[in-house]
Amino acid sequence: MRTPPLKPLLIAALPVFASVFTAATLVWHFDAPKLAMPFVLGIIAGGLVDLDNRLTGRLKNIVVTVALFTLASLTAQMTLGTGLPFIAAMTGMTFCFTIMGAVGLRYRTFAFGALAVAVYTSLTYTPESFWLTNPLMILCGTLLYSAFTLVFHMVFPHRPVQESVAAAYEALGGYFDAKADFFDPDEAAWLGNRQIDLAMRNTGVVAAFNQCRAALFYRLRGQHRHPRTARMLRYYFAVQDIHERISSAHMDYAELAEKLKNTDLIFRIHRLLEMQGQACRNVAEGLRGGRPYKYSKRLARAVEGCRQSLAHFSDGHKGTGEVHNLQQLLNNLISVDYQLKHLENSSLTADADTDTRIAALEGGGLKTVWQTVRGQLNFESSVFRHAVRLSIVVAVACAIVEVLQLNLGYWILLTALFVAQPNYTATKSRVYQRIAGTVLGVIVGSLVPYFTPSVETKLWIVIAATTLFFVSRSYKYSFSTFFITIQALTSFSLAGLDVYSAMPVRIIDTVIGAVLAWAAASHLWPDWKYLTLERTAAQAVSGNGAYLGKIADQLRHGSRDDVEYRTVRRRAHEYTAALGSTLSDMSSEPKKYSNRLQEGFTLLQNSYALTGYISALGAYRSHMADSGNQAFAEQFYQTARQTAGLLETLPQQSSESFQTALSRIRSDLETLRSQAGDERQSNILWQQLSLIARQLEPCYQALRHCGAGKTAE
Repeated sequence: MRTPPLKPLLIAALPVFASVFTAATLVWHFDAPKLAMPFVLGIIAGGLVDLDNRLTGRLKNIVVTVALFTLASLTAQMTLGTGLPFIAAMTGMTFCFTIMGAVGLRYRTFAFGALAVAVYTSLTYTPESFWLTNPLMILCGTLLYSAFTLVFHMVFPHRPVQESVAAAYEALGGYFDAKADFFDPDEAAWLGNRQIDLAMRNTGVVAAFNQCRAALFYRLRGQHRHPRTARMLRYYFAVQDIHERISSAHMDYAELAEKLKNTDLIFRIHRLLEMQGQACRNVAEGLRGGRPYKYSKRLARAVEGCRQSLAHFSDGHKGTGEVHNLQQLLNNLISVDYQLKHLENSSLTADADTDTRIAALEGGGLKTVWQTVRGQLNFESSVFRHAVRLSIVVAVACAIVEVLQLNLGYWILLTALFVAQPNYTATKSRVYQRIAGTVLGVIVGSLVPYFTPSVETKLWIVIAATTLFFVSRSYKYSFSTFFITIQALTSFSLAGLDVYSAMPVRIIDTVIGAVLAWAAASHLWPDWKYLTLERTAAQAVSGNGAYLGKIADQLRHGSRDDVEYRTVRRRAHEYTAALGSTLSDMSSEPKKYSNRLQEGFTLLQNSYALTGYISALGAYRSHMADSGNQAFAEQFYQTARQTAGLLETLPQQSSESFQTALSRIRSDLETLRSQAGDERQSNILWQQLSLIARQLEPCYQALRHCGAGKTAE
């Protein structure tokens, strides 16, 4: 069955709409409007923990969800109104669930959903209702939503994977555009800024790749591999290979722009990169629309034009180093073109030497889980700091409500839980959006009783507001807050409560909860006391060292795109992306980090240049094993391993030991240059290793300055 070309947001909203519509129909049929709020909140909680998986995986997730929700809801219900026991129970659940999030995305998602259910149980309780009613209705809502997710999974079984792969290609298309700017001779003076822009783009690419990897990982755990899954796996490996090739840096771009500024070659390369970026976006559109990708003949003509232009350039610059580098650059772009041209060729399946495994996302055993959690039990861990911080916020919010006996006061707790984020920047952003969305939602919600006097109309508003909450929550938090506020006020109206008396309470409680979350992020173990720029940068440099070491091994023993190589490559890009994310957070608070931003961006620029030069070797790793120059090959391997070892230990190197190791590498590179002779392949490899070695001293000095800056603080 072919998937119809529906928008991803619409498909994601279908289970929510169907669930809330069914719940509203049942509430209307049995004339039980007071049960609408816990019933719908259970659906929302189910949506918050909905994770893509194959069918058996979804069934396991439902079992875990129901068990956790039952525990959280009953714990909250049985201790509600008891004062200190309730505060202790909520605080304990908050810490335990949040620290479990360190294990992985699944644990983090389930933990947050369980906390939300505990708060929903507290929020919907009324003294006149039977104590088990609200927990039961919340669980019924969760089960109803889960049932519809199974139905829609059977209708659209591969849609989430297709969307993840499409997002990866779309992100890569933007990366191509940023890379094309390096071949604009009019921008040569600003290439440093372009390098930072490219690194920031790479952060988005890495995030999209990880989402894609997660979607495929859960699909591949079964014994049977569906042809559509096999096709998406082929797309995933292709996009990884394209990324490695386009990340490659074969020369100093400023020097290249100066030498080629009066030729058509640089403009042709610029145009080809933009066209390949558009091709990646076309792949994404095809996946989302259920259409096969069609290779453009214009792209083929652009590749041929680059070939002819390089041949013309080579006639006047025979034997020069830039010709070799440009040829290798064009070879990479031709390889990208080959991947795009044969993307839909189902006959290109994995051969015996291709490892189609995907690295595990998280440890599954209890021992691994415990070891992971135990390793996080210190204030150097952002997860531990967030768990302690959030636990204190929950304790204070519960104490305020219990001591002051506030009616509907658990909105304070709900706001604090949803606003508080692991870092200060994200929390501050949510504070503003939460308050703005709530105020606007109250204003619009105040009009509901005038225009919707009937139960049926109010139920339709609940359906629409809940659906729009889920549609908007992934891209605009203020919009989702606006819709959920309207839903909450309408649900209160259905329950027979005075909506107008609840409106100011909703705003005041939201402000109090938001202020609590902001104060905790600002004063309780704030990020800027633990923001380890030098550690993140050191990890990025060491990750590049491991990447180079793995490439060196494959250059010696032959290329094999196995799971170990892909894992090392992915981690190198993830560490560099983490450095970019850290600097992005720092940039949002220039007053706190003004004395460190410049050195941080220098580190990012050097680290990303290093990744580019190493990626170029990675794209070339299949050629070394066939080299006839065995003396050069052996010496090259030794020097590459030595360089990789120095990179891996660079943060710990003293000045004297670093200079000694650097001098040895430079001496070995001179020896390699004489051994390379006139052989083109050997010269290309020597050139790439020289470019990598050229980054050693700038990276080392930047790391030292970063450490010195931290000490000075």
